[in-house]
Amino acid sequence: MSELLVRDDWFGENALDYQEAWDLQRALLDQRAADEIGDTALFLEHPPTYTAGRRTEPFERPQDGTPVIDVDRGGKITFHGPGQLVGYPITKLPSHVLVVDYVRRVEEALIRAVADLGVTAGRVEGRSGVWLAATRGRQERKVAAIGIRVSRGITMHGFSLNANVDLGWYDRFVPCGIADAGVTTLSAELGRDVTVAEAAAAVRPHLVELLRWEPYVSSPDVDREHEHLAVPVLTRRV
Repeated sequence: MSELLVRDDWFGENALDYQEAWDLQRALLDQRAADEIGDTALFLEHPPTYTAGRRTEPFERPQDGTPVIDVDRGGKITFHGPGQLVGYPITKLPSHVLVVDYVRRVEEALIRAVADLGVTAGRVEGRSGVWLAATRGRQERKVAAIGIRVSRGITMHGFSLNANVDLGWYDRFVPCGIADAGVTTLSAELGRDVTVAEAAAAVRPHLVELLRWEPYVSSPDVDREHEHLAVPVLTRRV
């Protein structure tokens, strides 16, 4: 099995329009299904774009008329834009790998990557993505989101990791349908500017390793024992 190829031609001024990226994903999926290419991941930035997965509720959408693109992935509404690393792995799932196993591997790659950068994060039971634990006066905070689709045994869509994105974009909607938690960036947590290119360099080796489909040891979940905010958890599936 060949190693995952990562293409990262679309940062900064070369940010790729969402519809163009979606069309590219579908073309690559067809090629992967025909075994014309090996597993490939696209690393990129988008111009400011809101996308809504199949489970998005009307009240979760922007209420100010902001355009939203409805897409065929799982999950709910999210934002993509400058300062955010977006990754779209187009991979053929081995017969022994379930969809949830694939999602956990992508999460694991992100958790290990942000740890390399100095941020301790993990999973939260009942919620997809990568989270930071609640601390005094601060809610649990999501630093990376995941929403995928599997067609013909091949993945598309993927993850977004907030490097230095303007969090003001998240004020217009309910991120991922979760109103009782926050959103953060690597830059905000570390107190320095973390670029998309730096985030991509951290994610790449871990994603390549985890998508070799070898056994791995999962990182611990976020510790909620000492959480100060007693709020309900919205159970959701990817």
